[in-house]
Amino acid sequence: MSAVYGWPYAPEANPLVTGSEIARLAGVTRAAVSNWRRRYDDFPTPTGGGVNSPLFDLAEVQAWLDRQSKGQEVSVEVQLWQALRGVYGDDMLGGLVHVARFLTEGEACEELPADVVRLARDLAESGGAAEAVSVLAERFTDSVRRAGSDQVTSPRVVRAVCHFAGEVAPDATLFDPACGIGSLLLAVGPEQGPRRCGQESDANRAMFAQLRADLTGRIGVGIVTGDSLRDDQWTDLKADLVVCDPPVGEPDWGREDLLLDSRWEFGTPSRAEGELAWLQHAYAHTVPGGRVLMVLPASVAYRKAGRRIRAELVRRGILTQVTALPSGTAASHALPVHLWQLRRPRTLGDAVTSVRMVDLTAGDPDGSLEPAPEQMAEVPLIDLLDDAVDLTPGRHVEDSHRDYAVEYRTLRRELTEQVRLLAELLPALVEGDGPSSLDGPTVSVADLARAGLVEYGDPEPVSISDQLDTDYLQGFLRSAANTRRSTSTSGTFRLDGKGARIPQMNVTEQRRYGAAFRALQEFEERARRVVELSRDAATLARDGLGNGALAPES
Repeated sequence: MSAVYGWPYAPEANPLVTGSEIARLAGVTRAAVSNWRRRYDDFPTPTGGGVNSPLFDLAEVQAWLDRQSKGQEVSVEVQLWQALRGVYGDDMLGGLVHVARFLTEGEACEELPADVVRLARDLAESGGAAEAVSVLAERFTDSVRRAGSDQVTSPRVVRAVCHFAGEVAPDATLFDPACGIGSLLLAVGPEQGPRRCGQESDANRAMFAQLRADLTGRIGVGIVTGDSLRDDQWTDLKADLVVCDPPVGEPDWGREDLLLDSRWEFGTPSRAEGELAWLQHAYAHTVPGGRVLMVLPASVAYRKAGRRIRAELVRRGILTQVTALPSGTAASHALPVHLWQLRRPRTLGDAVTSVRMVDLTAGDPDGSLEPAPEQMAEVPLIDLLDDAVDLTPGRHVEDSHRDYAVEYRTLRRELTEQVRLLAELLPALVEGDGPSSLDGPTVSVADLARAGLVEYGDPEPVSISDQLDTDYLQGFLRSAANTRRSTSTSGTFRLDGKGARIPQMNVTEQRRYGAAFRALQEFEERARRVVELSRDAATLARDGLGNGALAPES
């Protein structure tokens, strides 16, 4: 290994690094590393990870960087992170807790190797203990995000919650009942002043969050370990602001043990609606006038099982805003997530009368979070309390910006024209000369195919000869006799190309019948369009009359 990198320790197994970490080693962008992989045949091949997130042997990468003169001396931060990975493996959080405790108390536990202790001390001396732990927390968050896990709250979600939380009073009480490593709880509001309370079921996460708070000098931070739903450690706490990015999709959230719990003010959540249990738990910890900002999957806004609880939140004027955040905001997937905002009324007359819907799904997850006028709508409570109680912002924002009058006029004009054309398309037919055309001389489609006059198309045969009219052919194939022959006992129509028969006629007569069949086909297609337009016009008119966008002519 080249001395220019000065690697100070030798773990039992060579640690693996990602493309992002190689970029940090070399002082370049991730795109440059991707370019090196394409251009240089001798670039180290991945030894782990997946197609989208390959892992490389650190020693091989360092040797290659040295040969190409593309490297720089490895920073203490990188050395410490790789040392921790070599010692703790998948239990990186446990390693971070040990480092943070060492930087707080000055004494290292037995699990910390001497090299790790020295690197941690060097990092703290260069930028301070608080900065050292913040850097490690950022690296941990980045590594978890790349692994596709929801173990920590993504920086984009933190930014969005801070933005919509707005100004927080210095004397406010803040609470996060699922605080993880403290990402949300420590970020919202001014750094000093607010009292911050948190609870986390994982002991290592809770400890790391508390140590982060202590090292950054925050006063009045208390984080305890325990399952907030089953074992609430803050039963008497009432907060001015509750922020939470709760566990998602956990059916075993304790419903059977908590059926009669007083926190279910808006209804007992089903097993599939654990997120609504967290939402009500957060609301139960608010003071009058207090707020809740809860990060939730988009499906919570429309799932049938949560309809009754959503209706109660709306009916009582407690839900104030639902924001659909840009795709890619969450750490582990590109699906949109919503940010629900609740407010506990101070008095009976203090409840809201509308819910602000904000749809930012088309925006850049790293761009502005300030909605444009066309991205939001104030929706009256009555308009939300239908059978579905669908709180998806996009649906309501789109409806609120519709020009009902113009749209209705356009639909009505098109419907009028289609009805006029419909009557003209129906062919004029007279009484026939006698029995069914198929009772006279006929020929099978199979014989026509063998004669080279027909080929089997999809879904119906077509003529390939000027002796046979295609509209005539297909018209008689749909006749009652052939339809009966082609319909199975289950009622499914499936053309029997071999058994179907058509009458024998000269080509002039064929074209006369073909024109009539063609007109009927166009008539049926236009009739279907008339039905669609009629339904759309009636729905639009009813909605417009109901919401005041339309009114009867005087």
